[in-house]
Amino acid sequence: MSESVTRAEYCVVACAEAWRGDGEILASPMGTVPTIGARLAKLTFSPDLLLTDGEAMLIGDVPAVASGSQVTEGWLPYRRHLAMVAGGRRHVMMGASQLDAYGNQNISCIGDWAKPRRQLLGVRGAPVNTLNNPTSYWVPRHSPRVFVERVDMVSGVGYDRAADAEPATRRFHEIRGVVTDLAVLDFATPHRSLRLRSVHPGVTVDQVREATGFPLAVPDEVPHTRAPSAEELRLIREVLDPKGLRDREVRS
Repeated sequence: MSESVTRAEYCVVACAEAWRGDGEILASPMGTVPTIGARLAKLTFSPDLLLTDGEAMLIGDVPAVASGSQVTEGWLPYRRHLAMVAGGRRHVMMGASQLDAYGNQNISCIGDWAKPRRQLLGVRGAPVNTLNNPTSYWVPRHSPRVFVERVDMVSGVGYDRAADAEPATRRFHEIRGVVTDLAVLDFATPHRSLRLRSVHPGVTVDQVREATGFPLAVPDEVPHTRAPSAEELRLIREVLDPKGLRDREVRS
């Protein structure tokens, strides 16, 4: 097994870290790399995470991505899933067609809402997700088209809008961070705006700045995203994603 770590594998580890210390909650990853990341977290430092088959079952094993589970632990139909969301017993990693400096997310449309240039997924469950349970974001193509100064429509609620809401509405609002193909970002600034936490090896701070459509908070020292351990690398390559589907989402 080659020890040369690919960009996709750094992204898997960064996504896995989002669930570190979460305990017995439901992990809801959206995307190939986040799914591998959640399963890696389950097999290593967050063994109490709950995983689903992506449909209506809680699973008791940790199968390879795109493979079926062999162990069913419980039934989780849509109505019960929503109850877990409302109770905060879930950490979702969503995608974003647009994301601004305060974490407002758009997955609904591009352009004016009354006459959009592009129709996307729709708001879906993003408002409930962001206001009721921890939320992280996965962006496989970090670019100014995604990281925009102002989203065309708010689907997921960012820190600035949450601050204007009633205390009872915002009490569970928490955006943990953002993982992209270039870097890891968080909101650890006084005004809860996006900050560069680490860059993946081979990426410079200037590259991240150029790929972001607004001024980004950057510390004086920006570390590299941590590499997978030898055991984590083995799990990614041999157990969780032997077909290399991660490389279709993030190319080196």
